[in-house]
Amino acid sequence: MINKALIELFYEAASIQRWNDHIRPHKGFTELDKQAHKMLYAYVLGKMEESDRKAKVDWRKLIEGCCFEFLHRIVLTDIKPPVFHRLMAEKGDKLNAWVLEKLQDKIGNLHADFFAKFSCYLSDNSESLPEKKILKAAHYLATNWEFKIIYQMNSGLFGLDETRAKIADEIEEHFDLAGVQKLQLGKKTSHFLDLVGQLRFQQRWAQTPRIPETSVMGHMLVVAMLAYFCSLELGACDRRLYNNFFAGLFHDLPEVLTRDIVSPVKCSVEGLDELIKEIEDRQVEEKLLPLLPVSWHQEIRYFITDEFKSKIRLDGQVRAVSSEEITAAYNCDSFSPLDGEVLKACDQFAAYVEACLSLAHGVRSPSLLNGHRQLFSLYQGKSVAGIDFGEWFAFFEVV
Repeated sequence: MINKALIELFYEAASIQRWNDHIRPHKGFTELDKQAHKMLYAYVLGKMEESDRKAKVDWRKLIEGCCFEFLHRIVLTDIKPPVFHRLMAEKGDKLNAWVLEKLQDKIGNLHADFFAKFSCYLSDNSESLPEKKILKAAHYLATNWEFKIIYQMNSGLFGLDETRAKIADEIEEHFDLAGVQKLQLGKKTSHFLDLVGQLRFQQRWAQTPRIPETSVMGHMLVVAMLAYFCSLELGACDRRLYNNFFAGLFHDLPEVLTRDIVSPVKCSVEGLDELIKEIEDRQVEEKLLPLLPVSWHQEIRYFITDEFKSKIRLDGQVRAVSSEEITAAYNCDSFSPLDGEVLKACDQFAAYVEACLSLAHGVRSPSLLNGHRQLFSLYQGKSVAGIDFGEWFAFFEVV
C-alpha cells in the first residue's frame, strides 16, 4: 500500500535543481522534470526497438526500472555526474545498500515484491539488460536536451566543451539502438520530444505561488507512477499496467499546444470544457501526431482520448466499461484494458498534494485553499476500483 512518505519523496524531486552550478532557466530544470522527460524518451526508444528491430521490450520491467532509478536518484540528490559515476564505480554496492536502507520504510510495504525487485535491479548487473540500456540512453538524451540550452547560456564557461564531449560520447555508446540513431538525425520524432519538452516550462497552478513549483511534465510523471502503484494493487495484467502508466504519462500531452487551462475557466461557461477538448483533439491530430510514426497514432489516441474513462478493446472497437468490470472480466492483455477512473483519481490526488504541500509551507492563497477543500470533500471516504483513495487524501489533510 502506498504511503505518505513515498508521495512526499516524489515531490522532493521537484526541489532538486539540476545544473545548479550553471546559468539555467528558472523553471523546467528540476530532477522531477528530467525524470519525466527521460521516460518520454524511453517510450520512443522502446517503440522504435519494437517497430524497427522487431526486438522484444519487457515494458513492465522498463516501467519498474523508471521507478527504481527515479527513487535511487532522489536519495542520492544532486551529486555532479562525474562524481556520481566515480562513486558508483568504486562504491556502488555500498551506496545501493544505503539507498535501499533509506527507502525501506517508504517502499517496504508496497504491493507484492516491489522492494525485492528493486534490490535485484540494483545488485544484479544481468537483470533487465535491454530495458536498462534503453533507460540509460533515454537518460543521456534527456540530459543532452537540457545541455543544449545550458550551452547557449554559459558560453565560454570553463569545462563546458568537455561536458559536451562526454555527453556526446555516451550517446554514441547507444547507437546500436534504432531510436538513438533516428533521434540524432533531428527529424520529426526528435521534434516531437523537443515540443513536449516545453511542458517542463509550463507551470501548474499558474495563477498562484506554490512551494515547490511543479511543471505540467513533472505532474504527468507523478500521475503515471501513482497509476503504476494502483495497477499493482489491482493485480493488473501486463497490458493494463502498461496502458495505465503511459496514459498517465501522456494525459496532459495536448497542453503543450493549448497550455494549462485551469478548471475554473473550463467550468465558467456552459459547454466551454467540451469546446476546449474539441480544440485539443484537433490540435493533436494536426500538429502532434504527424511528428510520430503512423503506426503509433492509434495507441496515442487511446491514451489521451477520453483519458478519464475506463475502457477496453473488444472486436476491434473501443468499449467503455467500469474498472470493476475490468477487474472482474477483462483483466487480460487481449482486451488492452485502461483504468481511466483510476487515472482521474490519481490526477486529482496529485493536484491535491500540490495544493497541500504549498499550504504546509505557508502559501495559503484562495485558489489553493479552495482546491484543497473541494478535492478533499470529493474523495472523503471514497474508493475507486476498490482502491481507498479516501485514505490517500486523508494523508494530506490540512487544517
